[in-house]
Amino acid sequence: MSVDVVTFGCRLNAYESEVIRREAQAAGVADVVVVNTCAVTAEAVRQSRQSIRRLHRERPSTRIVVTGCAAQTEPETFADMPEVALVLGNAEKLSADAWRSQRERLAGSAFGLDAEEKIAVNDIMAVTETAAHLVDGLDGRARAFVQVQNGCDHRCTFCIIPYGRGNSRSVPMGEVVAEVRRLCQRGYREVVLTGVDLTSYGENLPGSPRLGTLVKQILKHVPELARLRLSSIDSVEADRDLLDAFADDARLMPHLHLSLQAGDDLILKRMKRRHLRADAIAFCDQVRRLRPDVVFGGDIIAGFPTEGEAMFARSLDLVDECGLTHLHVFPFSPRPGTPAARMPQIAREVVKDRARLLREKGERALRMHLDTEIGAQRSVLVEASSAGRTEQFTLVGLKHPIESGTIIDVTISGHDGRQLLAA
Repeated sequence: MSVDVVTFGCRLNAYESEVIRREAQAAGVADVVVVNTCAVTAEAVRQSRQSIRRLHRERPSTRIVVTGCAAQTEPETFADMPEVALVLGNAEKLSADAWRSQRERLAGSAFGLDAEEKIAVNDIMAVTETAAHLVDGLDGRARAFVQVQNGCDHRCTFCIIPYGRGNSRSVPMGEVVAEVRRLCQRGYREVVLTGVDLTSYGENLPGSPRLGTLVKQILKHVPELARLRLSSIDSVEADRDLLDAFADDARLMPHLHLSLQAGDDLILKRMKRRHLRADAIAFCDQVRRLRPDVVFGGDIIAGFPTEGEAMFARSLDLVDECGLTHLHVFPFSPRPGTPAARMPQIAREVVKDRARLLREKGERALRMHLDTEIGAQRSVLVEASSAGRTEQFTLVGLKHPIESGTIIDVTISGHDGRQLLAA
């Protein structure tokens, strides 16, 4: 049996799951399920544990390997689970050598080992390079993801991810361009650049190139690429070349997902964010002037410690002031070891209620966007036989089945409150 991978969390994890599958198989590993975990919230960790138990019930003789950010930050949590055969670190999961070294254990009897014996997790902070893990294609996906950066040098008070991913490190531009070109040759029409802190790209490379430089190099040297898209960015790190690319090249998709987190300045400071409310609003205004068809998404945390009603109201208002369309809402979840976990906490029922209000706000914002799209001509990348995404990443329902990966022009005839409908 081949290696199966169950993925939780971000786009970067989705990309790395393809690398895990390839490297484990190349090392001769078989009859294994790998759970690639996320650590962004306590709920994400709980879901991973739940999935592990379910997998073991369904396939009791199959070895379960746990890796990813949660495995890196709390390996003992998973090693203590009797269902788990191996806990593999975030750097090791991408290495054929690491898989090769564990092959005999996974082929034999891995049950009954002490928890400590199950752990193969090294110091992620000692990792100084990010390899260009070339993936010829992502199974079942119309678009391809390219990891150009990993890790994070910032220490937001709520975030455990730097301890799961290590310090910021980037893939050299030439290797990224070569990978994008190869994906185009494999038939992919859209490529998404992804990373943990994407806009910090290049800081550890010779000459310290910025993300905008990389984007321009891709667009220049891979003219056959139809669509280039960015995953989540930190607006305070956006450079001039990146803004110029949005203004000058229609192949860079007019959709930006922003790491905003809050709309109140004091909460932003307590989060140790590097922008203020006015900075976020000004950035959205600036990009909208350069690219009037741009659509913004954003991450916002509900119920951060010490957040009062007026502070929360400013986060609600930020949705309108930035003109956000695609909202990702995270109820605050204290992560052990982070400064925010030691701050005065908001009652859970209040956190849940604020998250609900933010989601409802996001639903209204999405509906307003869908209303404005009726009658528009849009270019849609087909993801499934009857659905795709516009340039602005808005979901579109198609009348007739079309081959995945095709780009078609459609007229928007209406919407159902969740997605656009093509004529």
